[in-house]
Amino acid sequence: MPPGRPKQPLTVSPSEREQLQSMTRSRSLPHALVRRSQIILMSADGSNDIAIGEALKVSRLTVGMWRRRFMAQRVTGLYDELRSGGPRSIQDEQIAALVRKTIKKRPAHGTHWSCRSIAAETKLSKSTVQRVWKAFGLQPHRQKHFKISTDPFFVEKVRDVVGLYLNPPDHAVVLCVDEKSQVQALDRTQPLLPLGLGYVEGVTHDYVRHGTTTLFAALDLASGCVLTQCKRRHRHQEFLQFLRHIEASVPVDLDVHLIIDNYCTYEHSKVRRWLAARPRFHVHYTPTYSSWLNQVEIWFNIITQRAIRRGTFRSVHDLVTKIESFAQHYNKHAQPFSWTATADSILEKIGRVCKAVAGTQH
Repeated sequence: MPPGRPKQPLTVSPSEREQLQSMTRSRSLPHALVRRSQIILMSADGSNDIAIGEALKVSRLTVGMWRRRFMAQRVTGLYDELRSGGPRSIQDEQIAALVRKTIKKRPAHGTHWSCRSIAAETKLSKSTVQRVWKAFGLQPHRQKHFKISTDPFFVEKVRDVVGLYLNPPDHAVVLCVDEKSQVQALDRTQPLLPLGLGYVEGVTHDYVRHGTTTLFAALDLASGCVLTQCKRRHRHQEFLQFLRHIEASVPVDLDVHLIIDNYCTYEHSKVRRWLAARPRFHVHYTPTYSSWLNQVEIWFNIITQRAIRRGTFRSVHDLVTKIESFAQHYNKHAQPFSWTATADSILEKIGRVCKAVAGTQH
């Protein structure tokens, strides 16, 4: 091969060689970057451009370009440079109009916008609408439910309950108490299709009802453990039986603070007399429509998701047995829930919701 123009020798430092070798062995870097690292290492070892091109299946011009880039910028020069891209085709005014239309207006023949319906209205593409909605966190196809409490003592009850969470009293146990009524013992009409590689567990859409049970639960704020009882009904008689169960389970030298809602069963005259006869029991009521303030609701969600909703039960007794088994296993590894919201932060959030509701038509 006739001698060509002598090229400037390429040298790499030991640290650069180590970095380049690491890049050539990487399985996560882009292939183009790995190949450029191989070009530099082979060139530093004395291979000429033609030999490197034949070995790596690239042109001699490509080899020369990355040699020059490395000699000018070192390892940083092997990475792709940022490109400006094409000019914007959507103006800021169009984006602002799309956002305003999504938030302020509704379609004439529907309850909410879809990507295609609003794209047709604004003369934008569906993909553009999707990108703008994602950028601004707009989800007109979704809803979440809320209910503002009408309790005249809402503020006082929130401060009382949250005060127990953040600063529980000494020599006392705080129990979050509630019931999960009408828990159904559902049995599928056909056997399950087991979970497998490439497909999910299959269940029939129809079921057979074998009856219901009511789950009473008391969550210990300090330990996270729960006391449970399942009853056939949810009258004041059953609630009194559960209170006696709590009384027998809590040491006699400790006061008992019960956080409960305003359900009529809990305010029955016999329940009130039972509590009045036991001075160590102190009742704290949550505001109306504020079950989210009772921590036992978190545990109800846990047992529903893990043991009830996808369960198959051939009888009420089978359902009760599964519930008791889950509660026993849960208590072995129980940890208290971390409550960080203060009464002021809750009231401030409720205030923002009230302002938002006041600005809408109902």
